[in-house]
Amino acid sequence: MKVLENRIYRHFKGNTYKVLCVAMHTETQEKMVVYQALYGDYKYFVRPYEMFVSKVDRDKYPDVKQEYRFELVEE
Repeated sequence: MKVLENRIYRHFKGNTYKVLCVAMHTETQEKMVVYQALYGDYKYFVRPYEMFVSKVDRDKYPDVKQEYRFELVEE
């Protein structure tokens, strides 16, 4: 799954976020996703790319409808 910049994604718990960019950690060279909440106080977050695109843990969240942690909202 490729993360697209300047697009809206829905977290599996229901909130929406705008992906601002894909960045690189200076020490580890790990790809990171920088995104902003589209609710509340519009905080900024960063999460490892692989975690952003990971599948929902079905053991922990058996009733969730989404397959992935974050899914692109249709444009």
